[in-house]
Amino acid sequence: MGDYESSTMSEKELKRRKRIRLAIYISIFVVFQIIVIAIFSVTVLKAKTPKFRLSEIEIQSLNTNTSSLAFTTKVKVKNSNFGAYKYDNSTIAFTYQGSFVGQVVIEKGKAGWLTTKNIEGVQVNLNSQALPTAGDFTLNSNGKMTGKVDLIGMIKKKKSTEMDCTIGINVEARMVRSLECK
Repeated sequence: MGDYESSTMSEKELKRRKRIRLAIYISIFVVFQIIVIAIFSVTVLKAKTPKFRLSEIEIQSLNTNTSSLAFTTKVKVKNSNFGAYKYDNSTIAFTYQGSFVGQVVIEKGKAGWLTTKNIEGVQVNLNSQALPTAGDFTLNSNGKMTGKVDLIGMIKKKKSTEMDCTIGINVEARMVRSLECK
């Protein structure tokens, strides 16, 4: 009868050890999943602020008699999120020495995942007696874009971005000498 008791004791001990091992494996799996979810939420599910800027300005006409300036530009909307950025209509205002000289409207649209959307051929017409008729002058452009980032189709976060660009123009050469955006 001693052998029977020792064999059942070892079976009970084996079952107990298997349960302990299973509990350890489940605990390790749960901890691993928590770490993966934490890293995922900190990196992928964090909504970054998109950026929008002017680029590639090409002067179409510069009339010193009427103090008017027409140019085309490209507007870039850079989205560095793991989800699309859907933005609303936005206005970019142009000023010269603090005086308003014109504006352009950027229609609502969408920049895809981790991409830069290029809005080509944006036509800008500025008309003001404040614009100089000779030499170099500097225009400032300011705008605000609002919208929502749709993170992996699960989470929507409101994000807005601002643009502040300085454009240096040479009247005699009818060309852009500098473009700097922040």
